[in-house]
Amino acid sequence: MGYVIRIEGVSKSYETTSEARRGKKRARNGPVYILDGVNLNIEEGEFHVFLGWSGCGKSTLLNIIAGFVEKTSGRVFVDDRQVTKPGFDRGVVFQNADSAIFPWLTVWKNVEYGLKIRKIAATERKKTVKRCIELVGLEGHEKKYPSELSGGMKQRVQIARSMANNPKILLMDEPFGALDAQTRKLMQIELIKIWQESRKTILFVTHDIQEAVYLGQKISILSRSPNARIMDTLNIDRQHPRDLSSPENSALIKRIQGFFDIEYTI
Repeated sequence: MGYVIRIEGVSKSYETTSEARRGKKRARNGPVYILDGVNLNIEEGEFHVFLGWSGCGKSTLLNIIAGFVEKTSGRVFVDDRQVTKPGFDRGVVFQNADSAIFPWLTVWKNVEYGLKIRKIAATERKKTVKRCIELVGLEGHEKKYPSELSGGMKQRVQIARSMANNPKILLMDEPFGALDAQTRKLMQIELIKIWQESRKTILFVTHDIQEAVYLGQKISILSRSPNARIMDTLNIDRQHPRDLSSPENSALIKRIQGFFDIEYTI
């Protein structure tokens, strides 16, 4: 397999300002770097997890790859084409499904939405929507509106809508963070099934170590902001489903926790 994503020296900074005491003028204090010199290669079909503290720049990095946020320096390539804007080759699933799916559209029409925008023929749309709804386990709920769905079902709608556009890469920004523990576990299991069936490249953001170990083939651990960097990328060569209580996975969780303990003392 080749590298589907290449991240080369990516940094992201924001200008900070403060108000002068007299005249209430805002003065620039200079840039603060959220990300500083991130380098990473991701293979096609890989399930890659970005793990780190809340606010460490994981979502910023994901949004740079998605083309939603402009980087300050560096380059991001998808299939050797430099990312400059969003594209249908990158599907995005956000944490808050309520703000991402359309409340006035049924499950079917939400999933179909992107295909209609792209002017895909009706017969092809029907086949694609049916396949994606089946893929996420929403058969029988096609005519329901988001207000009639549970949190987990709404996230399934988001995933199905992204999959319907047949992206090469699925970018997931803490998609299960707002769900209760039981629903979250079920969605993790479903996501692994979807990944195994579709063989999409998945980039998944989380601050939950156990979730990272359960899901990822590779885990990139980010340091705290400002000046966040990738401290290490771990290869997790284990089959799914994974028993997190097994000795090897328990040891891995403790090893990853060590990165956070060290970072906390710096």
